[in-house]
Amino acid sequence: MKKHKYSTLAQINVTSLVDVTMVLLIIFMITAPMLRSGIEVTLPRAQVDALKESDGITVSLTPDRQIFLDADLIKETEFEIELARRFRENPNKAVFIQADQAIPYGEVIHLIDRIKRVGIHHVGLIVESNRKK
Repeated sequence: MKKHKYSTLAQINVTSLVDVTMVLLIIFMITAPMLRSGIEVTLPRAQVDALKESDGITVSLTPDRQIFLDADLIKETEFEIELARRFRENPNKAVFIQADQAIPYGEVIHLIDRIKRVGIHHVGLIVESNRKK
């Protein structure tokens, strides 16, 4: 009877190492975008075209907190009623907010909230264009 001589295996099995590396790579790819919250950015300026009056209803908020619908001064208590009436006349119009830059951000958000409570969901902001003429 012949005896079998066993030799040592000198190769490393890398299959499990590759599997673990791929799993870690996938975990990092999924979690990396979630770690970016709260980064300060400087937003770019947009070059916008001038709006026509027929494009929508313009709500203006002046520095002394007066509200205008198009060019008409509206009492604070009658704002939603008058806006709803004008919107019913043409429900396809959007509402554009034009607020003075001195108005605090919270007051503009409150105005948007009042507009949305009327049932208008197409709300835009009017900004000054930096386009050179």
